[in-house]
Amino acid sequence: MRLEVITPATTCVDVQVRRIVAEAPEGHFGILPNHGDFVSELVPGILVYAPKEGPDRFVALHSGTLVKCGGHVRVAVQGAIEGDDLAWLSERVELDFRQQDEDERAARAALARLEAGMIRRFRDLEGLG
Repeated sequence: MRLEVITPATTCVDVQVRRIVAEAPEGHFGILPNHGDFVSELVPGILVYAPKEGPDRFVALHSGTLVKCGGHVRVAVQGAIEGDDLAWLSERVELDFRQQDEDERAARAALARLEAGMIRRFRDLEGLG
């Protein structure tokens, strides 16, 4: 089956695999090529996949959705980092995802300031009229 892991910016993984293990809010689950179609929410964690040849690979996921349809599994996530060394991946995840969370907080704060400014301007305009 084909595994595709996509983020808003790029395709992180696009490979033929023998099996996949991922984590949903209810716990871990596995997917084999002949499993039925389904959709699942994914929590932040590690997705494990076995490529057609070679050892298991890992993808750290921020959060997202997994859709299995026929022989295709598409995982759409906010952020993903692929690797084969769990220690390295853990360090990268900690740094990258923390930075992403800080960027999102800064964007929300900027949006809140913009909204507050617009409300003040509308109030000022109402006072003139």
